[in-house]
Amino acid sequence: MAGTGEGKKEEADYKRLHSFPLIRHTDMPEEMRVETMELCVTACEKFATNNESAAKMIKESMDKKFGSSWHVVIGEGFGFEVTHEVKNLLYMFFGGSLAVCVWKCS
Repeated sequence: MAGTGEGKKEEADYKRLHSFPLIRHTDMPEEMRVETMELCVTACEKFATNNESAAKMIKESMDKKFGSSWHVVIGEGFGFEVTHEVKNLLYMFFGGSLAVCVWKCS
């Protein structure tokens, strides 16, 4: 039992250390990238236990701000290969191992 509590404490410490967003890849213009990154952080913090709701919030906000056909995937341990419009892709990590991929395609 003591090992389980210790593991959760280490995981919490790891997430606290890595609470900043880390952009892995993007081709977005500077202004769009900053707004998208802030939106992703806000959604992930607001819906910390529900990735589906966070993704829905990001998608709806991006559709309103930058036009429709945005797609969002949030999770841990996934791979992807997508076709996207140029200058409309962001792939980032947040909170340690949580990955967020946002892209637009028509």
